[in-house]
Amino acid sequence: MGQAGMAEAAVRYLRLRTGTGGGAARPVDPLPRPELRCVREDERAPVDQGEFRRVLGQFATGVTVVTAPAAAGEPSPAGFACQSFTSLSLDPPLVAFMVGRTSSTWPRIARAGVFCVNVLGARQDALCRAFAVSGADKFAGVAHDPSPVSGSPRLAGALAWIDCTVHAVHTGGDHLIVVGRVNALGTGAADEPPLLFHRGRFI
Repeated sequence: MGQAGMAEAAVRYLRLRTGTGGGAARPVDPLPRPELRCVREDERAPVDQGEFRRVLGQFATGVTVVTAPAAAGEPSPAGFACQSFTSLSLDPPLVAFMVGRTSSTWPRIARAGVFCVNVLGARQDALCRAFAVSGADKFAGVAHDPSPVSGSPRLAGALAWIDCTVHAVHTGGDHLIVVGRVNALGTGAADEPPLLFHRGRFI
């Protein structure tokens, strides 16, 4: 079925659903799934990493801290600063974040199987920097309480929090794409603007 045929089938379906086409409603064939294929190694155009960072840096992103409760035998909760976060699905409610495959924090979150996304406000850049370092006790002096379902840390002063269970993990080059099923969520300091990252700095 070509594009014209797919469009015609969609119009027929919508008319039947809304009762505008006249006559008794009858089922229509589902639209075909698009054909997907992987990009082969010899098809990948060389892109300079510095240029990749420069160009993609034009896209302003929000800033979050992803946290997880301490697993058995671990002295403290886990957490890291994350710009690559997005909502994914409404039904079921899903979100996603991307994490480097070499991250030392991700294995701890994976063992916990749950996480909380804390959306940072404009005045929380210092908090973001604290969670961007490796090896330190990131929660030292940081006010937080447990999220209601997973017990993952909710950071004080965050604009919003999303309490999740790990739903799926996919590979994406040198990163992992982590999909979370949302169990609870809420807002905090609603009047404060968000913390944004653009061209390599906070704005």
